[in-house]
Amino acid sequence: MTTSQPREPLSSALSPEDFVAEPTAFPPHRWGFGAFLLVEAVLLASAAFIGALAGPTAPGRPLPISTVLLGTMLPTMIAAGVAVLVTVVRGNGPKLDLRLEWRWADVWTGLKFGMLGLVLTSLSAYVWTELVGSADATSAISALVDDRKMSVPAAAVMFGYLWLLGPICEEIIYRGLLWGAVERLQWRSERWGRFAAFLLSTAVFAASHLEPLRTTLLLVISIPIGLARLSTGRLAGSIVAHAVNNFLPAVAILLGALGLASF
Repeated sequence: MTTSQPREPLSSALSPEDFVAEPTAFPPHRWGFGAFLLVEAVLLASAAFIGALAGPTAPGRPLPISTVLLGTMLPTMIAAGVAVLVTVVRGNGPKLDLRLEWRWADVWTGLKFGMLGLVLTSLSAYVWTELVGSADATSAISALVDDRKMSVPAAAVMFGYLWLLGPICEEIIYRGLLWGAVERLQWRSERWGRFAAFLLSTAVFAASHLEPLRTTLLLVISIPIGLARLSTGRLAGSIVAHAVNNFLPAVAILLGALGLASF
């Protein structure tokens, strides 16, 4: 006669450890939340500086496309560059400190979470649009370029940034630098630190877009991206997930900018 094994308590069966990659030893770094706040200050200051250089726009007239491109791309790129520089000056470089390591398994994980994010984002965007209307559901960048024709090079640059370069820069800042700052705190275990980093980076990423009406939608978008980072323990997975999630919106803006479709 066989005897049944005692069941594991539910509290121990469901914990952050079930969702987090196996912890790996990395050399400590000397930067923390101060570095992230510096990068956020650089992001805001560079955006304000570019806006001041562009000068005022006549009432009723849209911003020039060159200003839209520079104002959208440069602040995030500069901030991500400062984040990488911080890891070089006060850490072990971006590969170790930001977990910026390339593995094909992470790409596959990122694709799966990215596709999940696309489905959730599409459904959530539809519901959100029905609740608040299309005007309040549109992203800031979409509102700036809506129904405006661009040259082919300008449209291609915008597409490349929205689809790939922007996700790389944002992941370096939020699920790289901010994530590392949270993990640096003293936690009960390394896995609990990663779970806390997932929660905080998800919330800050959504709020940092400064689009209050879309913050709830941005939270939905951010969760699968953060899960890719959480499950792999590296940044490549979340970069791929972010790029997959941005692909269809970037294509829509590209087609609209070239006058091939209207959304």
